[in-house]
Amino acid sequence: MRKPNFLFVMADQLSAPVLPFHGNPAVKAPHLAALAERSSVFNNAYCNFPLCAPARFSLLSGQYASRIGAFDNACEFQAATPTVGHYLAQQGYKTILSGKMHFVGPDQKHGFQERLTTDIYPADFGWVADWAEGEFSFYSPGHNLSTVDESGSCYRSLQLDYDEEVEAKAIQRLYDLAREDEQPFMLCVSYTHPHPPYHILPEYLARYSADEINLPIVGDMPMAQRDKLSQWVQHSHGLNHGGASDEQVQRARHAYYAMVSYIDDKVGRLLETLQRTKFADNTIVVFTSDHGDMLGERGMWFKRVFFDWSAKVPLLVHDPRRPRHRRIAQPVSHVDLLPTLLDFAADGRSPQWVEPIDGRSLAPLLATGDEGGQTHESREAFSEYTAEGVTGPCCMLRRGRYKYVYTHGHPDLLFDMEQDPHELSNIAAARPDVLAVLKAAVLARWDPEAITAQVLASQARRKFINSLPADSQPAWDYQAQVDDTKRFVRRGSARVIKVKKRWPPLASTAE
Repeated sequence: MRKPNFLFVMADQLSAPVLPFHGNPAVKAPHLAALAERSSVFNNAYCNFPLCAPARFSLLSGQYASRIGAFDNACEFQAATPTVGHYLAQQGYKTILSGKMHFVGPDQKHGFQERLTTDIYPADFGWVADWAEGEFSFYSPGHNLSTVDESGSCYRSLQLDYDEEVEAKAIQRLYDLAREDEQPFMLCVSYTHPHPPYHILPEYLARYSADEINLPIVGDMPMAQRDKLSQWVQHSHGLNHGGASDEQVQRARHAYYAMVSYIDDKVGRLLETLQRTKFADNTIVVFTSDHGDMLGERGMWFKRVFFDWSAKVPLLVHDPRRPRHRRIAQPVSHVDLLPTLLDFAADGRSPQWVEPIDGRSLAPLLATGDEGGQTHESREAFSEYTAEGVTGPCCMLRRGRYKYVYTHGHPDLLFDMEQDPHELSNIAAARPDVLAVLKAAVLARWDPEAITAQVLASQARRKFINSLPADSQPAWDYQAQVDDTKRFVRRGSARVIKVKKRWPPLASTAE
């Protein structure tokens, strides 16, 4: 029996609550909805860091960001950190990446044997955070009210350029894998939509009328009513003195919803290609996003906070060998994906980890929907934030029905997500018993003082290197190379080569 292939699809900044199968009927995503109907759907899946690069590093390594020194978007992902690519290669897999992964540092593959595209973001230390500037000192030039206000249509953009190439390279590689019978494989296809700016093709905007675009469930609120982390983030986004109008919100959401439909079409074409290449019956499909987007909820935009619109991600797992639709309520997170894929690749045998990982395999949940009678409290999701905008480490623990948020040096937050799904009532004072248990669980494995020292030291090193003259700056960006000598007719019979490149092959066509 052949090992299963993996098609691992990632969106960028796609919030789980925005999707139709998570309760938002306004968004049109028929391909994802159809995939969800034959998949295990995780209702409470979280990123481990609500920011692009650290979230991805945690996912790939199965380790929390602070454990691997991924403190912000300009932290080097160490080449010696084992990833899902390394572990699957050990199992005999061909590992391929098409698209964004926001690797920082000289290693631009991290266990992927092939990388089909460059990255959309830089690989150097240029985006290093700086806590030494002090509270309310950081302002993001790329994430502010102008980003919301400029939402609308375009025929081409940096992100459209990128995702069109990502899709084309991925589909081409699937056909190449079929023609050469290169199995098993793990193909990661990682798009940059629906990350802002909220610009998209007019034909996708045309799929929605203005009256279909719903406004946020929770409206804007004064700064004084916000928790400290939210105050920091609002200031960094330039929203501390006022937010978007209803018209701006609706226009930005319209564009975002259209961007989701754009990604949905791309997922549909990938799934169609699996059928055409005859891989569909033996390819496990995983769909997720690196983190979410507040999208105007609470008057907030973008990410960097632990509210569900920012930190909760879609997670679908479709195994064609055991097709089923199941809703799984237990909290899980991205670090659980590495051990899950290894369970599938190793036929359930326990992998030999090079170093401890923080995730737990989702295989038992995928098989039965539970874990042998264990309570929901046996599963948890942990997320961190140590990047720009804040001046101390912050984290979140979701266990069972409760979500606990720690902001170093400031009051705790505790939410009952069953009674209060919109996170409006802080019950930390009312439920000291729950608060004590969750806070103790966090502090037993996560030392905020030590993390503060590590973050400051890391920032100082990187700021120094980043301050050097341009000719001393590292140049680590990946440049994809294509060997055209093997793609088209060069030596030998043109007919033989053309016949060989035909898919399906002539023999199977004649049967």
